[in-house]
Amino acid sequence: MSQDTSKTLLDLAHRYLFQNYARAPLCLVRGEGARVWDTDGREYLDFVGGIAVDALGHSHPKIVGAIREQATALLQVSNLYQIPSQIHLAKLLCDHSFGDRAFFCNSGAEANEAAIKLARKYASQTRSTDCYEIVTMQGAFHGRTYGALSATPNEKYQHGFGPLVPGFKYVPYGDITAAERAVDNRTAAILVEPIQGEGGVNVPPDDYLAGLRRICDASGALLILDEIQTGMGRTGRLWAHQHAGIEPDVMTLAKALASGIPIGAMVAKEFCAGVMVAGTHGTTFGGNPFATTVGVATLTTMLEDKLPDRADRVGSHLMAQLRALAGRLPAIRAVRGKGLLVGIDLDRPAGAVVSACRDRGLLVLTAGDQILRMTPPLVIDDTDADRAVGILEAVLVGAKP
Repeated sequence: MSQDTSKTLLDLAHRYLFQNYARAPLCLVRGEGARVWDTDGREYLDFVGGIAVDALGHSHPKIVGAIREQATALLQVSNLYQIPSQIHLAKLLCDHSFGDRAFFCNSGAEANEAAIKLARKYASQTRSTDCYEIVTMQGAFHGRTYGALSATPNEKYQHGFGPLVPGFKYVPYGDITAAERAVDNRTAAILVEPIQGEGGVNVPPDDYLAGLRRICDASGALLILDEIQTGMGRTGRLWAHQHAGIEPDVMTLAKALASGIPIGAMVAKEFCAGVMVAGTHGTTFGGNPFATTVGVATLTTMLEDKLPDRADRVGSHLMAQLRALAGRLPAIRAVRGKGLLVGIDLDRPAGAVVSACRDRGLLVLTAGDQILRMTPPLVIDDTDADRAVGILEAVLVGAKP
């Protein structure tokens, strides 16, 4: 590709791309660690991280090395054959989680689709063919494919795409009584995020996941945890449900699993995984040699470098600084989250704050109309956190750049 200017690229984007994204007028071309550069050479501190994808930061040498090596060896063969790196990544995930088996696909939405199918298949075989309903939570985000969209009770995402897939019940997030009332003999599963990311970085009460676990144990429903955004060290533990001291039956993953190479995964316990026999589900590209090789390098590096511990430590510092800022500025109504999944509840539209931060060299994103979200690479340090807080403070007090 030629060295196009930002204006040229923006003009071409307007002409040729679907306009289904409200994209910033910013063309990023290079990254290193927690920093990225645009076509004009301007540097930004990246507290978006590809929306919680770039956990190891940009251009991590071990990831670059794995990509280069595998790109010259083998990219795709399909699941007609055994794929060594897929086998190794499955073992790595199971060895470091509750799970016994892993299935690989291409995205978080696909992982949730697989989990929905598994739950219904398991319920139909072990309980009743009339047992297919799945309880999900208001404020959830599980993806944009039809099953995942139907599990996402948000009019903004669902409007105009009906009829949706039937068989979903919606209850308030964090309300264990409402969840208990919703579960009956037709309930195949409860599907929930340990922390709602897109929905506003909503952290449930401490006993919430344990309560859902009890409900599922009593009813026979599967507990499915969507850890697509919260997993892979993001919240200060490898998996966010570890904060609650419980285990799900099924967990879905994506985002940070392969450092930006498209991948999704479903991890499950043996007792329910067994219903997915040959022919019940599949994917052409899922678990290909390229993506799973990078996945192995990503998870191995994360464990070796103890990045969940780093996320816990630096995230605590970041939230302490943000809460101190909230004490000085009424524009911040609350700060919430865990590790390096941080939500800042503002008294004003968050979109304008995102733009103003970008103008000052800080990339952040929203999680609702008035929620600012930070999902930086897990490799940031306290200095990066302090710089981000300083830029946010300047924006909120209206100081000139």
